[in-house]
Amino acid sequence: MGAYYDEIEIEDMVWDAEKGVFHYPCPCGDRFEISRAQLAEYEDIATCPSCSLVIRVIYDPLDFEDDPDEEEEGEA
Repeated sequence: MGAYYDEIEIEDMVWDAEKGVFHYPCPCGDRFEISRAQLAEYEDIATCPSCSLVIRVIYDPLDFEDDPDEEEEGEA
């Protein structure tokens, strides 16, 4: 993918425990979202569900490598 709206540090995003995603405001009024599972899989693109903009999340994948799988947490 070539064109990002912006590149955002993970520290500038907000964790939403209820939805299980990090989010960041989008100019359309909605918000970009990316899950911990996506980050653990080395995915660094956060999408906005309301428009076509995407951002690149700058983070250290090793910080998310040992996260327990979300399904396992629900079963425990």
